[in-house]
Amino acid sequence: MIKNFSVTFLGSGTSSGIPCLGVEYSDEYLSVEKNHRLRSSILVQSNEGNLLIDATPDMRTQLLREEISSIDKVIITHTHADHVLGMNDLRGLNKKDDGNMDIYTLPVHQEGIRQLFPYAFRKGKPGVWLPKFTLHDVEETMRLCGLNVETMKVEHGEMDVVSIRIDDFAYVTDVSYIPPEAWNKLQNLDTLVLGAVRHTPHPNHFNFEQGIDVVNKLKPRMTYFTHIADEINHHEDEAKLPNNIRLAYDGLKLIF
Repeated sequence: MIKNFSVTFLGSGTSSGIPCLGVEYSDEYLSVEKNHRLRSSILVQSNEGNLLIDATPDMRTQLLREEISSIDKVIITHTHADHVLGMNDLRGLNKKDDGNMDIYTLPVHQEGIRQLFPYAFRKGKPGVWLPKFTLHDVEETMRLCGLNVETMKVEHGEMDVVSIRIDDFAYVTDVSYIPPEAWNKLQNLDTLVLGAVRHTPHPNHFNFEQGIDVVNKLKPRMTYFTHIADEINHHEDEAKLPNNIRLAYDGLKLIF
């Protein structure tokens, strides 16, 4: 059911996905379904279309799980591998406009996409099924899938990352610093999704302590931490958080 729009967490994990390859976990840890996390991405659905935020290496699995057969627009927050390597699979999702897919991101990330997927910008040979991307600069305000999308830049280490706000919902993933301009756009939120990777410090991400500090200052009604590492055991660590902060998990759906 969609009222104005819905947000589905396609994935809530950090760049490796959880469980990580090469790591041994206890049976107790693995028995908790919410400790299994695909790479972080969300799907925003309105009555006018499906807006994908990031295309992770797990995108095919994520969209099949949610029974999503079309994507209308895509926002790429940045071009780290865990946020873009699923873009090739967009070729099968939208046949409109001769299979073209509109991709919105910062100019600096457009160059990265062109380098990763050069074949998506040239005419293929007959019988070869290629994605086709049209790159657009993200604007401060955009109308996508019938929704007013406000964008802002936050810092992820030394990289600029696109964050979004739709009505009183905001999605801020992969962040280590929120500049004043973005901070001003994150006031008076009902729901904030914030990247907070683990308890221990990280040079390119907020940890839980920093995330809680952001929440205490911005004062959204509800916050969900995402981009979570395997240091975090869902039920045990969520129980230690304030009641207005929960941990996102794969498949969680919010209705607005």
